[in-house]
Amino acid sequence: VQLQASGGGLVQAGGSLRLSCAASGRTFSSYAVGWFRRAPGKEREFVGRISWSGISTRYADSVKGRFTISRDNAKNTVYLQMNSLKSEDTAIYYCASASRSTPTSEEREYDYWGQGTLVTVSS
Repeated sequence: VQLQASGGGLVQAGGSLRLSCAASGRTFSSYAVGWFRRAPGKEREFVGRISWSGISTRYADSVKGRFTISRDNAKNTVYLQMNSLKSEDTAIYYCASASRSTPTSEEREYDYWGQGTLVTVSS
């Protein structure tokens, strides 16, 4: 599976942005997809993930209630809708796929990673 994240950009605090993760290669609908981010000077961290069916989602506490992950398997795309953005959401965002149906937040459970997309939230 090859993944490509896109949709990043500059947004004001309180604003919204939607990231996309487009996949090609093997059957995308068989994979769970996670979103991670790396803020300046920090380690990469888990943001959330969606199961292959789209039924199950899980989020980090820091984004719960503000971010929503969805997927359209017909388009081989997973989305990360980010609302009420804060300056601390500034980071490079990555998507990754996992063969497990419901992976945890552990990076080692994700097999393929896309290049990131930069999100900058101005205060």
